[in-house]
Amino acid sequence: MRRKIPSNAALMAFEAAARHGSFARAAAELSLTEGAISRQIGRLEAFLGVLLFERVGNRVRLLPNGERYAAQVRESLDRLERDSQYLMGQPVDGASLDIAVIPTFAMRWLIPRLSQFQQKHPNITVHLAERMEPFVLAGSGFDAAIHFEHPAWTGMRTHHLLDEVLVPICHPEILTGDEGTTVLDNLPRLHRRQNPEAWQRYSEETGIPLTNPAIGARYDLHAMLIEAALAGLGVALVPRLYVETELAQGRLVAPWPEGKTISKTFCLVLPESIGLSGEPIKAFAQWILDEAKKPSSTRHGSQHRRRPGTMMPSVILVSVKPESS
Repeated sequence: MRRKIPSNAALMAFEAAARHGSFARAAAELSLTEGAISRQIGRLEAFLGVLLFERVGNRVRLLPNGERYAAQVRESLDRLERDSQYLMGQPVDGASLDIAVIPTFAMRWLIPRLSQFQQKHPNITVHLAERMEPFVLAGSGFDAAIHFEHPAWTGMRTHHLLDEVLVPICHPEILTGDEGTTVLDNLPRLHRRQNPEAWQRYSEETGIPLTNPAIGARYDLHAMLIEAALAGLGVALVPRLYVETELAQGRLVAPWPEGKTISKTFCLVLPESIGLSGEPIKAFAQWILDEAKKPSSTRHGSQHRRRPGTMMPSVILVSVKPESS
């Protein structure tokens, strides 16, 4: 069945004219004459059976129907351009994967390790996109997801990666005396806004007394908490897997015990079993499962270790949307 869709030329002429509020400026942008823009929009209006512009002499004004249609057309053209650019960027003799992932996990754990995957599989390009809530993987455009275990993944194949265990960390310079339990209560505590009772639970699990566990600055992301701890603003309660590098380098310290319960569990989510998956996703799945099994001291290799006397690398704060981790 033939689709009832206007011509691409007419839609582009209309979108440009609506955005500029002028046929002349739209013509200049598209390297056309003003008359050509007017004719394209006239054909579009005839096709739709609706007036989109009000003509008053040499001036035009977008009508309410035109305003609504312009927003829809602009969104469709933007999406088409993104999809086209995506395909144009695909490797000719290779493959690509689209992975949905929690942003902080991507920044603090996955991306620092991706070079190892690329060395093993140079013909596979991995694209990462943030997804903070579970979703239906089938038909989403993603080959896999890296997320927390959740009932929403029922019916999909989940593979355990890592457990999120919280540990208090801070900059070494804010420790003024004995690194014992009494120090923790005297230091400023940093909180994650989405987990306001974390310090209370930690105190109950470890038996370390905290006079008022709720006192302290609040941040949306674990990534923000880590940066705040690096800046010496206080003690942050974060997943150890996010700060392995900083702890090994001595940029952060964790003189207090870990929490005793698993906060959350990260998993790899696939639409079907690894054995039935295509070779690119099979290679990625096997690599990340093997990487997650490595002891924390070997996951990054030698880059964790800082030579005596060498300067510590700077940290770049990446801004992302609020997330569940």
